[in-house]
Formats: sequence, C-alpha cells, structure tokens
Amino acid sequence: MAREIRKIVLAYSGGLDTSVIIRWLIERYGCEVIAFIADLGQNEDLIAIKEKAIKTGASKAIVEDVREEFVRDYIFPAIKANAVYEGTYLMGTSLARPLIAKKQVAAARSEGADAVAHGATGKGNDQVRFEFTYMALDPALQVIAPWREWEFDSRSELIEYAGRHGIPVPVTKEKPYSCDANLFHVSYEGGLLEDPWAAYPEDMFALTVSPEAAPDEPLYLEIEFEKGIPVGINGRRLSPASLLAELNKIGGTNGIGRVDVVENRYIGMKSRGVYETPGGTILHVAHRAVESITMDREVMHLRDSLIPRYAELVYYGYWFSPEMRMIQSAIDSSQENITGTARLKLYKGNCMVAGRRSPVSLYRPEIVTFEKGESFNPKDAGGFIKINALRLKMQAGRGTK
Repeated sequence: MAREIRKIVLAYSGGLDTSVIIRWLIERYGCEVIAFIADLGQNEDLIAIKEKAIKTGASKAIVEDVREEFVRDYIFPAIKANAVYEGTYLMGTSLARPLIAKKQVAAARSEGADAVAHGATGKGNDQVRFEFTYMALDPALQVIAPWREWEFDSRSELIEYAGRHGIPVPVTKEKPYSCDANLFHVSYEGGLLEDPWAAYPEDMFALTVSPEAAPDEPLYLEIEFEKGIPVGINGRRLSPASLLAELNKIGGTNGIGRVDVVENRYIGMKSRGVYETPGGTILHVAHRAVESITMDREVMHLRDSLIPRYAELVYYGYWFSPEMRMIQSAIDSSQENITGTARLKLYKGNCMVAGRRSPVSLYRPEIVTFEKGESFNPKDAGGFIKINALRLKMQAGRGTK
C-alpha cells in the first residue's frame, strides 16, 4: 500500500509539461512540491525558470550547476565508446536523464521528500530513464509519473489547462514541437515533426546555421586527446564543459551536426526526432581519427562490437546498471593509449579528418611504405596467405554427394 505523500521533488524544466505538473500535483496530492532544475548548459534564464516554478505553486526551487559533471562523467565516457544509437543519434537526451535523476534523488534525501516526479510521457523513453535511475539509487522513494495518471490525453489539452490557470508556456498551437536542450545537443520532436515525410522548418534550429549559410572558406582546427578524453583545442587546454561549449560555437557556425532520425524507442514504437549536436559530432570524428593510429586492431574490433550494446544501455536508461559498469570498464581499458591530436576540416556541414598524430602512434611509415624498406619482407605474406586459406581449399575440395 502506498504511503502518504507529503513532499515531492519534481524534475522541472519550465516547459509546458512540468509547468502544468506543479499545479496538478498540488491539486491531486495536496502536498508540497519542490522543483529541481539542473543546469545542463541549456542556455536558458534559470533564475526566471526558478521564479516561474515558485509562482506556479512550488514551495521551493533548487537550481544546481551540473555542466562540468555532465560533460566529464557522462558525455566523455560515451565519446570514448564512440556511442551512437542506431548509427545516427548521439544521445544528448539519453545521457542527461540519469544525471538529472541522480541529482533529483539527492535533493529528495536532503529535503526529506517522500517521492520524486518527472514530466516524461507514457509513450517515451525518458520515463524509463528517470525511473530506472530512481530505483537503482533509492528504491524507497515513491515515483509519480503524471502522464500515466492524469486526465489529459494530449499536449493541446495541457496548453488549454495552462491557459485556464494563467501558466505561461513556450509551446503554442502554431509552433507545437517540443525542444530539449543541453550542452551536448538540442532535440526537436512532436507536432509538425510527427510526419516523417515533412521537412523540418529551417527557423527551428538554435545551435547551427544551415550548411548553405555557413562560411564559404573551410575552417581547420586541432583537438587533443589524453587517454581518449578531449583536453584541448588548438593548443589551449580547457575544462570539459568549456571545451564542448567552444566546439558547439565552432561547429554551429559551420553547420555541423544536424540529423533527422526515425528511431526505435525502447517502449516499442518508432519516433521521428531532429537533433543538432555540433560539438559532439566534431568530437566523434576527432576521437576516431586519433584511435586510428593508436589503437591495436583486435582491441578496436572488439571495442567496436560493444558499441551497439553500449548505446542501447544508454538509450534504454541502464546507466546505473551492473552491465553498464562492466562495459564501461572495458571501454576505459581500451582508451589507455588513445593520446594524440586530430586535425579537422569543417566546411558547410561537413567535418573531415585532415591529419592525425600521436606520441604513441602504431603507424609506421617505414613498414607501410610502397618504397623499398628493410622493416618488412613481402615474401612473408605468401606463407601467411597459404595458412589462412587452408580451410578454404579444404572446402573447395570436399565436393558434394
């Protein structure tokens, strides 16, 4: 039997859903609601959002700056893994949710709350990501998911409810798609984007210019890595959050990082999302470039076989699972020698490798050269080929009966 709920900590963004949820929770449970706001680099006026939460009915609003932790402990581990879901999605939302939920649980403990709540819909992935984290970190907390409980069936009804209660919201019937922003990306979904044949509107984007509007001259930059972790741009060492913010500006100016995806949600349906991830796209290309000259072939192939599983664990919300800890340990081990610099060429939406170097490079010009050298005897390849082709010759000679 559920305990009486006296205090709830809500993951609050100031958007349509969570703005309505504060008022609804107070009406439904007659309890105190504390709004928790994570500063993930979403480039919003968090003071105004905090004030809005109080005006909407929250007894308290907590703002916590988690930008460095987000990049250092969530984004960079995923970069080390080259994690991409279904070949295109860099998972900016997926990586943010477990951190928000972790901080929300900590706030619930410090505030003596009985429950935690989120604004994720009953059709999406975020409900799973939030609730898996709650249960992994503090299973004693009660979980409230308004989208699975309340009387509203659509965001249009939420807009009407907000209007009746004087709650200002950033979504209108004329511009109904929703956005989720953080330091890694901005995502857009819903509304006019629900038609997978419809082109996205150009004025929608917040981080990137269109490739057509990007500069007519290419931009070159260098990114340095130490043990798989990005540490500097063009010789300047930067903190994780500062480095990613700088790459977002550079990539955005050059139209880097837009993708239009129809993805498979964990809950079982397909969903169309449009994403812009300028800095993340640059880091993925640069990381692969440094790996290409520093990572052992068999380690690379084994690590690459883990990428789909790693991406699934992130996308499905299993960040705080034992299997995630195990696979992250393997990824971290594979990165011990991934130290070096990638030179990239950015031009009208394209991010291309223009060079790579490393003090621990496995690339040996004296071995690979087409010119005469003493380091490799081509005659050795004959025996290598015969031994590895032996089973093929045996198959050919078997015949059929």
